Amino acid sequence: MKGNAIIGQFGGPTSVINSSLCGLIQEGLKSNKINRILGMRYGIIGFMKDEIVDLGEEDPQIIKGLCKTPSSALGSCRYILKQENFPLILRQIKKYNIHYFFLIGGNGSMEIIRQIEEYCNENGYKLNAIGIPKTVDNDLCETDHSPGFASAARYVCLSVQQAGRLARDMQSVDKYVILQTVGRNTGWLAASAAIAKKKAADAPHLIYIPERPISRKKFMSDVKKCIKKYGWAFIVCGEGILWEDKNFVASLRAQDNYSDIEFGAMGGGSAALNLHKLIHQETNYRGEFQITESLSMCAIDRASKVDLEEAYACGVKTIKLAEEGASGIMVSIHRVSSSPYKIKLSTISLDKVAVNIRPLDDKYINLQGNFVTDEYIKYIKPLVGELPEYSELQYTRAR
Repeated sequence: MKGNAIIGQFGGPTSVINSSLCGLIQEGLKSNKINRILGMRYGIIGFMKDEIVDLGEEDPQIIKGLCKTPSSALGSCRYILKQENFPLILRQIKKYNIHYFFLIGGNGSMEIIRQIEEYCNENGYKLNAIGIPKTVDNDLCETDHSPGFASAARYVCLSVQQAGRLARDMQSVDKYVILQTVGRNTGWLAASAAIAKKKAADAPHLIYIPERPISRKKFMSDVKKCIKKYGWAFIVCGEGILWEDKNFVASLRAQDNYSDIEFGAMGGGSAALNLHKLIHQETNYRGEFQITESLSMCAIDRASKVDLEEAYACGVKTIKLAEEGASGIMVSIHRVSSSPYKIKLSTISLDKVAVNIRPLDDKYINLQGNFVTDEYIKYIKPLVGELPEYSELQYTRAR
């Protein structure tokens, strides 16, 4: 089947989402079954507004440079499709002779692709629809990990590694630091901070994730033990962590227009801020909190080499699958081995991915619920890559 292809980016960006876009465009332009490669400006909203561009008209060097370009080059959006949108979407698809429909996104994006393909089929229009995974939260089901996660994890690790040295060296002033990561429902990203730790005294000392609700009493006990043992405490938490009663630690939060809970600055409060207050009230110590918000989603200077390569490969794989007539699927990553690190690309039905959330596996969480296991270290290490080594003074006492 010959026709045009269209690509859209959906939801929050990642450091490598444009690498997938590059793979799609470069491979798509070689295809004998695809006439033109089109792009949606600002996702499905732009598509419905007829904001469609011809990516084949771009300078090849510009396309190549997408692999080193942060954010979402086509522009993105967040939107839940309404029943009245589907006739317009089908008209647009027919208008531009689109037979290949690609979205780079997370579980919400996969639901949009699934719905559009289903509607087209019901109305007698053949559309090959394929999803390309991306998310920093790493909560997509049926894939070892999602493109974008490894780079966000590297961002967190480098932040913790460097902020940890700052906290250690300023412990005479500040006795604790709390760093909050994104991750509304899962702790994959917060957990990744663990590989910044080279020895017991290094940051992070404690990691709290949404999968393990915490008690105030246990939390304070953990913190006090660290301060007593090391002279300071470095705590990492996911933005969506819960108290034992299942209330969010981020007492101030907001619901966005897409029924998702927002935390941090966007929600008007944060878990890190509230934990900071609790420690101060209980100990009267001075401390800091650090909230990076969306910086981990677009920091190309901290992108993981593995992540860039895999994101590009997912784009290329998508075109090959489309040429074979595949549809209703998402490209997935299957890990063959961790040492040496090796993967193969596979596929999974959109039905198994759309809207579903994959929590951090139990085997990766320690019994106390305040750190990760060695199994998680083995899982995350090849994704993040080597971290820098810093000099350590020996502090030989003067005589």
